[in-house]
Amino acid sequence: MTTPTPSSRAQAQPLRVALFTDSFHPELGGIQDSILACARELGARGHRVLVFAPTASKRDYARVGLPVAEPDLGPTVEVRRVASLPVPSSSQQSRLALPCGACLRDVQRLRPHLVHSHTFLSVGRAGLRAARHAGVPLLGTNHWAVEAFDLYAPLARAAFRRIALGAVTRYYQRCDRVTGPSRFTVEHMQRHGVRRPCSVISNPVDTRCFAPLDEAARLSAKLRFGLGAQTVVYAGRLAREKNLDVLLRGFALLREQLPQATLVLAGHGSAREALESLASDIGIAHAVRFVGTLPHAQLAQLFGACEVFAIASKSETQSMVVLQAMACGLPAVGARCGGLVEHIPQQAGLLVEPDDPADLRDKLLRLLADPGERLRLGAGARRFACGFSVAAVADAWEDLYRRTLAEADPREPRPL
Repeated sequence: MTTPTPSSRAQAQPLRVALFTDSFHPELGGIQDSILACARELGARGHRVLVFAPTASKRDYARVGLPVAEPDLGPTVEVRRVASLPVPSSSQQSRLALPCGACLRDVQRLRPHLVHSHTFLSVGRAGLRAARHAGVPLLGTNHWAVEAFDLYAPLARAAFRRIALGAVTRYYQRCDRVTGPSRFTVEHMQRHGVRRPCSVISNPVDTRCFAPLDEAARLSAKLRFGLGAQTVVYAGRLAREKNLDVLLRGFALLREQLPQATLVLAGHGSAREALESLASDIGIAHAVRFVGTLPHAQLAQLFGACEVFAIASKSETQSMVVLQAMACGLPAVGARCGGLVEHIPQQAGLLVEPDDPADLRDKLLRLLADPGERLRLGAGARRFACGFSVAAVADAWEDLYRRTLAEADPREPRPL
């Protein structure tokens, strides 16, 4: 992650940042959590942030049990909603923004120092136009490994990958600077033709909300959720790209040796019905609990009531929820793939071969059967996750924003 410079930052003037994203509250996801946390922290430091995001419907809020209202991000952070239409997605909350002429007027009134885009879709493209119109640098962050979603185009996977990777490369080539939340993401973009200056800046985890419970609170949380002493937890979208079928099959093998083990799945998504059917088909429905999407405070309590976090996904550029679970003192077991390799180090968890339920079973059994190793890795997980606190990541963004401004050359052609 980019190294900040505290002494120079303390003397610097506040910034004005226009932030564009197609993924935002109330949609479930790590991108959304990251943007909310960073915008709130930057605002608390005196920076003015204007967030452009798609409109959301009452149903979108209802899916995650939230009131229809904008999140409280502080007095210097504003949210502008761009008219949008619902589109099918695994979160069942995604929106496609319509062309936004008002964005240019709002950006002109803000007079931003720079524009920061978190997505390359419709709102992200509005950010590109806004940066060019305002004559300010455009910083682009890529959170997605787009080819991991080719399973939604089973009859044209090669074409999907070619088109998707081409769109990503063309977009980020038009940015003044590019970032990703992991080395994996940045190197992947560079392999596919992105030649702009690149940096790695992590997504942040709220280490105050997501923190270990003391023993009394942990036992209380176990009672409240009705969990035993051998509980594995996953949280996030219930989506095909998360490889949750591998997690269920690995857990079924685990139950053969630990018949009291329980698996808890927190979240919502388009794959839930299929996952419930699979759990029934392989005989573990009675040991698998779907608890729905939980607010952060309740999710932290759930993590505190469990023993191990598990994720079999091959589509992660980082995984916010892994860091959240680790911040709660849970060791993580995850696929040796993508951004998980960087974010489940050996002092914090165990990696398993992708698409290998037996290896997943073995690693879960190892931790559940050895409380000493589980506690050691859990402590290491907490220490590791604290390196990605909201404050540390906001420091890195401040530093990169200022370096981007210092390096910007007004004479450089800005392609449209």
